[in-house]
Amino acid sequence: MPELRSIAEKVRSKNAGPFWITVDIFCGTDTAFTRIRDGLDTARVAEALDCPGQTLKRFDIPDLHVVKISIPRPQVQGTAADRDMHGAALANILAEIDLP
Repeated sequence: MPELRSIAEKVRSKNAGPFWITVDIFCGTDTAFTRIRDGLDTARVAEALDCPGQTLKRFDIPDLHVVKISIPRPQVQGTAADRDMHGAALANILAEIDLP
């Protein structure tokens, strides 16, 4: 099974304020978008990102060929316990998920 990174054009995570981190999956084509949208299991994403499934927000945006996933930060941004102030590390975790 191929990893998400081999199908997506780009996987990026970023700060979405002091309480949220967003991961954007840029698919590039209709074919890639459909494959990623249908093959990326939301429960598996929540598990990989160590986030309770009921707090994860997912947005499939076909016009832009983008799948957007937002999760609450485990720690408020900028506190002493915050290990990823910019939210950039989650993209690598998600990019390694295998798709059917």
